[in-house]
Amino acid sequence: MKHIVKIMTLVVALTAIWISLLQTSILPKSYTWLLPLYCIVSLGSYGLLMVGVGLMRFPTCPHEAILLQEDIVEAKKFLKGKGVDVGTD
Repeated sequence: MKHIVKIMTLVVALTAIWISLLQTSILPKSYTWLLPLYCIVSLGSYGLLMVGVGLMRFPTCPHEAILLQEDIVEAKKFLKGKGVDVGTD
C-alpha cells in the first residue's frame, strides 16, 4: 500500500508541474505538450537499461545447477517407476 501512495504522489506532482508549465510561458507550448511523451520514453529507456544491467550482472550458480540436475534425475526415476516414458538419458 505504501508503494502505491508513493507512485500516486509522484504522478500528482508531475501532473501539477506539467499543468503549471502549460499555464506559464517558461517553455514554448510545443515543448510543454510533448513533456508527457518525453517522460514515457525516458521511463521506457530506463527500464530497458535496468533489464540490460540485470542480465549482464546475472549470477551463475554452479552449485544450484548441480542440485537441479540431481532433482531432474530423481524426478525421472520417480516417473519411470510410475510407468511414464521420460525419454532416454
